[in-house]
Amino acid sequence: MIPLTKWLERTFPERPPVNQFPAIVDRLRGTPVRVQAKLDGVPREVLIRRQGDRWSPQEHVGHLLDLETLWNARIDELLSASPELCAADMSNRATYEANHNASSAHAIASTFRESRDLMVAKLDQLTEQQVAATALHPRLKQPMRMIDLCHFVAEHDDHHLAIIERLLRSAA
Repeated sequence: MIPLTKWLERTFPERPPVNQFPAIVDRLRGTPVRVQAKLDGVPREVLIRRQGDRWSPQEHVGHLLDLETLWNARIDELLSASPELCAADMSNRATYEANHNASSAHAIASTFRESRDLMVAKLDQLTEQQVAATALHPRLKQPMRMIDLCHFVAEHDDHHLAIIERLLRSAA
């Protein structure tokens, strides 16, 4: 199996043109549907199964939900012309403390869908000038436009969906 690059090893040198924004937003819009498709029909014991100290598939979904707050804060920072985006909690404390395995996968996925729908509705209203707004990304130490942030979020979604898929396949 081809190893998946660790998230923190990823760099984002590509800068999509502003006219790709609608397609990137559509990727964001589709993530909750893809999450639900992965969860459907999977027994609870498989969804909450951890491999060692690694997150379960359900905890990965919870992590996507937990980061919605960060993504929304960064969108607001770009819209308010902040010079730098807020930093992520690299320890992922929110995900570890949330105890997502104690909840139902349906509840997590539903809350994620609601949150993402609100974010996408906000993005759908942006002007071309707002999509090109820029602030410094704190970890990458590079300017990030709204479109770059959305691409970053879509890539993060895909990263965790790929991990979920691998975990579910290994349980089969």
